[in-house]
Amino acid sequence: MACGYWNARVSDYEAAFHVTFRENPFVGQFTIACGLTTAIDFLSAFHFDETEIDYLAAQRGNDGKPLFSAGFLNYLGGLRLSCEIDAIPEGTLVFPNEPLIRVHGPIIQCQLLETALLNILNFESLIATKAARVCLAAENDPVIEFGLRRAQGVDGGLTAARAACVGGCAGTSNLQAGQRFGIPVSGTQAHSWIMFFESETKAFEAYAKAVPNNCVFLVDTYNSLAGVRHAIEVARQLCKNGYEMIGVRLDSGDRVALSIEARRALDQAGFTDAKIVCSGDLDEYAIADMKRRGAKIDMWGVGTKLTTGKPDAALGGIYKLGAVRSPGGQWQYRMKLSDECAKMSVPGRLQVRRFHQPDGRFVADAIYEIDHAPVEPCTIVDLETEKTTEIPAKTDYSDLLVAIFRKGELVYQVPDLTASRRRTRHELSRLAPEVMRLDEPHAYPVGLEESLYELRSMLIARAKEQLG
Repeated sequence: MACGYWNARVSDYEAAFHVTFRENPFVGQFTIACGLTTAIDFLSAFHFDETEIDYLAAQRGNDGKPLFSAGFLNYLGGLRLSCEIDAIPEGTLVFPNEPLIRVHGPIIQCQLLETALLNILNFESLIATKAARVCLAAENDPVIEFGLRRAQGVDGGLTAARAACVGGCAGTSNLQAGQRFGIPVSGTQAHSWIMFFESETKAFEAYAKAVPNNCVFLVDTYNSLAGVRHAIEVARQLCKNGYEMIGVRLDSGDRVALSIEARRALDQAGFTDAKIVCSGDLDEYAIADMKRRGAKIDMWGVGTKLTTGKPDAALGGIYKLGAVRSPGGQWQYRMKLSDECAKMSVPGRLQVRRFHQPDGRFVADAIYEIDHAPVEPCTIVDLETEKTTEIPAKTDYSDLLVAIFRKGELVYQVPDLTASRRRTRHELSRLAPEVMRLDEPHAYPVGLEESLYELRSMLIARAKEQLG
């Protein structure tokens, strides 16, 4: 497409694209925006090097001749980012049809960014949202991301660990992610360690001797309650040597009943500060169920279902053109039509206005065209139901997309991972509990600002009339 634009001599035309998504994942009613930091790293280094140009030069069309002309390849070799890019900060709650990123600039540059931005934001937002749901189910208990062994490749495991931290996880078992992103790392021994030694007690003793200041004993290799007793025996020796057992880990069986018995045994032995860690095929529903049944769990190690975003394979983000203009011309709106109403895009250059109560609680979101700011009182129209909601005049608000790049230069102060994690927690504290609950959550009010809805309806009617 970039070559096509260049050959059509429209490379100096400007365009406005948006990354949006149509549905919240996990049958939920909210999504956590994540991936902006990764996207900034990609955008800051955006260029084509010699090896990439050489590879493109080697591509052939059906006639065996070069697919790309020398002139176009020379153009790519000198290409540097000059776009204006605005985005919603990581850790912000977002909802369907809202733009996570707005890209405005030369059409070729905008088009070349599509796949990378979708790849980054789709996966990281999916995992951050899953992590937020898991952490909400765990209430105030720490959640550790445990899923590298079943992640979608090494890069997927690293990305998932970072996104899980943005979503609320307190740490990861992935040491490389810890090194690269500064995430606290945590882990225990595997069953193979226990099985290697002649007995469970000898395995615990050997582990305590090797790392006396980091002992969490995996107790379910043979019999969980017997394992707890053996851990207590070794913990007593640790105390004599001036160390303290951190706790025990339950990985299988009826972990509610086992955790209650383990807590009783640990307390009776004087290890009231010892933690009980739970792992093994966990997700938000399993954790919520165990909490309801009175489990005595202090920490949760969540692996496969968090790191892979199970059961959803992807967020389903899209990258759509909203407007174009020729050099010195006026913006012309563009939108995609479809027989499926949900797949019709929104025209214009878009921004999101979030209305909130004086205490910060979220009221509703209005998606609007930046040349037509909402008037008071603001009326929004739900794209799916066409239901209207009126936001009273003088309601407090903030616009969510902020400047990231101007003329290709980074102007945004990128927050560290801890700040993005705090933002997620703060955002969730401002959302109504009925929107966050796992079972039959309520929808949060989001819609097109009334004039944008009317513009979209007019463009749809006009296109249908032209098509006959």
